[in-house]
Amino acid sequence: MDIATMDGITAREIPSARLRSRVLFSGADSGTPVVFVHGNVSSATFWEETMLALPAGFRGIAPDQRGYGGAEPAKKIDATRGVGDLADDLVALLDQLEIEQPHFVAHSLGGSVIWRLMMDHPERILTVTQIAPGSPYGFGGCKGLDGQPCFADSAGSGAGIVNPEFVERIKAGDRSSDSNVSPRSTMNSFYWEPPFVPAREEELLSSMLSIHTGEQAYPGDATASENWPNAAPGVWGPNNALAPKYAGDVSRLYAINPKPPILWVRGSDDQIVSDNSLFELGTLGSLGAVPGWPGMDVFPPQPMIGQTRAVLEQYAAAGGQFEEVVIADAGHSPYIEKPVEFNRHFHAHLGA
Repeated sequence: MDIATMDGITAREIPSARLRSRVLFSGADSGTPVVFVHGNVSSATFWEETMLALPAGFRGIAPDQRGYGGAEPAKKIDATRGVGDLADDLVALLDQLEIEQPHFVAHSLGGSVIWRLMMDHPERILTVTQIAPGSPYGFGGCKGLDGQPCFADSAGSGAGIVNPEFVERIKAGDRSSDSNVSPRSTMNSFYWEPPFVPAREEELLSSMLSIHTGEQAYPGDATASENWPNAAPGVWGPNNALAPKYAGDVSRLYAINPKPPILWVRGSDDQIVSDNSLFELGTLGSLGAVPGWPGMDVFPPQPMIGQTRAVLEQYAAAGGQFEEVVIADAGHSPYIEKPVEFNRHFHAHLGA
C-alpha cells in the first residue's frame, strides 16, 4: 500500500499476536496515547489531519483494520463474531505497543468496533469519542429504539445489499466521477456535505480503494432468504459483521466497569448514519427505490440516531456519562469537514 502521508505522520508496519498491519503515528512516543479507529471503505489515512492537530502531550496511533489498507490480506473478518475480530485486534495492538489504557476515537464502522471493545475490555479505555458511529444494534434490518430484527434472519442487512457496481469499481481502482456510484462520487456525495471537497481528496480516494475485496473480504458473502429483499447476511467480511444478527447483547454496555465517558459527535446532515439513511433498505424501500418493500410495519427506516441515543441514555442511567454534539452543515465526517469545531469539543473531552 503506497499512500503518501503528511509531514509529521510516520507509517510503520506493526506485527501483533493477531494481525500485521500498517499503523500511523504522530507526536512524541512519550505522549498520552490516542487510538483512532477508521470506518468502512477507508483506512487510517482519513485520520491524519486530526492526529496532527492533537494538543501537545498526546500521541496519535491509527491502524489499518483487518480487511483494510495495509493489513495483511490473509487475515479475514469472521462476521459470526460481529466486529469481535476487529475489537480483539485493537487489544492485541495495544499489547504489542505496551499501552495499557489509551483514549479511543472512532468513526462509523469504527464506532461499532468501539461499542464491542467497551463491552469486552472496558478496563483498557480512558475515554471514547464516537463520530457518526454505527448503531449498537447493527446496520440495517432492524427497527425500533430497541433494535428488534425486522426478520429472524436479518434479511435486508449485510453484504447482499451492497451495490455490486460500486464493488466492481473498487476492484478496478476506478478514480473517475462518471457515475453516481463511483467511489469518488460516493465519497464527495455522502462522506461529507456537498459542495465540500477535502484538500487531500486524492489520498482519501486511494484510501477507499485500498479496501480488501472478495466474498471473504468486502463486502462479504450473502445468504438467500425468503424474506424481502431476498438476501440475508453471510459469514465473512465487514458488512456482514455489522448485521444485527451478530450484534450480540447490547445491554452488556450498561453493566461494564469502569464506564468510560463518551463524546458523541455527528453531522446534522449525515445521510449514511441517520434515522433515514440512504444506505439502508427501510429508507430506500419507503422511497420506492427498492421494489417489493413490505411496508412501514414490517421494515421501517432504521432509527439509527434514536437507537444510539436510547442506548447512551441507558448507559448514563447505569452510571456512565455522555455528551451529544451535533455539528451544523456537516455530513458523515464532521472531523474532516469542520475540524476547528470538532477539535474544540474533542480536545476538551481529552483534557477533561
